[in-house]
Amino acid sequence: MSDNYLTVIPTDPYWQPGEDAAERAADALSRMLPDDDARRGLEAKWHDGVEVVWCGSNLKRISCPHCGAECAPGWWADAVTERYDEGFPTLAVAVPCCGAGTSLDELVYDWPMGFARFRIEVLYPNRSWLTDAELAALTDLLGHPLRQILIHV
Repeated sequence: MSDNYLTVIPTDPYWQPGEDAAERAADALSRMLPDDDARRGLEAKWHDGVEVVWCGSNLKRISCPHCGAECAPGWWADAVTERYDEGFPTLAVAVPCCGAGTSLDELVYDWPMGFARFRIEVLYPNRSWLTDAELAALTDLLGHPLRQILIHV
């Protein structure tokens, strides 16, 4: 059996909202869901450290934001593991294709992914992507720009 999640995370991987703002945003996201079954799977989560918010089997490729070359999955996994082992003090990397400095969070993920210490996620949301207006409304409630990730595992 597979699971599907709709997840929103701050664009700054290290940022976390206050509990009141998170509750308001979670309530608003709940109202964007089509039915009570989807609302039961909604949860705001805080983490002590940065975590990878992986899109699961939706991922097609990872590319360099500078030259557009595809990054080898093994290189990416090694870079993430190294930073994870250090507690993610930084996401900075030099991409192997052109040697440019960037961030793991700035790589181009074909299905969006990210890194975060906070997320609001819905298991079985019974819908697809949030609209731009819906994402903007959640951004206003949290007080920080957000990105969304559809996860299929």
